[in-house]
Amino acid sequence: MNPQASSPSPATTRPEPNRRFSVAPMMDWTDRHYRYFARLISRHALLYTEMVTTGAVLHGDRERFLGYHSAEQPVALQLGGSSPQELAQCAALAEAAGYAEVNLNVGCPSDRVQNNMIGACLMAHPELVGDCVKAMQDACSTPITVKHRIGINGRDSYQQLCDFVGTVHAAGCTSFTVHARIAILEGLSPKENREIPPLRYEVVQQLKRDFPQLEIILNGGLTSLDVMQAQLDHVDGVMVGREAYHNPWLLAAVDQAFFNDDHPQPTRLEVLAQMRPYIEQHLAAGGQMHHITRHMLGLFQGLPGARHFRRELSTTIHRTEQPLALFDQLFEQMQARLERA
Repeated sequence: MNPQASSPSPATTRPEPNRRFSVAPMMDWTDRHYRYFARLISRHALLYTEMVTTGAVLHGDRERFLGYHSAEQPVALQLGGSSPQELAQCAALAEAAGYAEVNLNVGCPSDRVQNNMIGACLMAHPELVGDCVKAMQDACSTPITVKHRIGINGRDSYQQLCDFVGTVHAAGCTSFTVHARIAILEGLSPKENREIPPLRYEVVQQLKRDFPQLEIILNGGLTSLDVMQAQLDHVDGVMVGREAYHNPWLLAAVDQAFFNDDHPQPTRLEVLAQMRPYIEQHLAAGGQMHHITRHMLGLFQGLPGARHFRRELSTTIHRTEQPLALFDQLFEQMQARLERA
């Protein structure tokens, strides 16, 4: 496939979201509650949903799988699937729901999704991925993107990566988020696949040089803002995963560092206070407080009282009959600890 091949463009498309800095889709983590919390810290980071399968969208609780709070925007939906028809239906539903982007998962290495032809195994079928992308683009005007690995075992040469990207690009995709590791589809767990195959940022950088007309976003192992900014000399954006979850205050520096926005940054205590009415509303609707607070455990990482904060929200919260009272007490305790520091 010629890297310079031009791709067809849909007649009408929505504006592309800014992908200079994004928070990765993470199963069980980047749900609507985490995204609401993260948005209080960064106004501009592009936030991704957990991967949602086409079957869940089409046959499950649609509000559960497609619903989000308007404050989360810009927010992108990640879909898992391999049926062009089903993905097209889901893309149209995502457009109706107002998502800023729809992303196709071609990177998840778990056995469960492989058995349903979802995730990284699709890297062995670039023509099918291209058919999926085209069907999704034909069904909606929302930008369609692909997230994938630099390869899979047995198909991990650079030429094969170029063939994959070139084929999917020819079908209409112009934005690729690339996890800079191969996926080993037999013998490694998803966790091991995030740690054992070596990171190869140079491969993603070369991909950008060979496909300069495409938007190439780097993903994988990014924890330092300085490293992320240095990578922007070679790629168009960075996608951060677990570091943005376990150390959410990393996002506090994102708006100025990546989007040149100098708006006043809220303090951690202000973010904590802003979460209270959201929690109160969730409780009134029959939800449980830990659905939300489990995502907030790292808010005070590195500061006095951080361990106490984590312990109260991860254990004590389950033993109290008055969770909001505990929340208010914890706020006062953290305020006092920070004032003494």
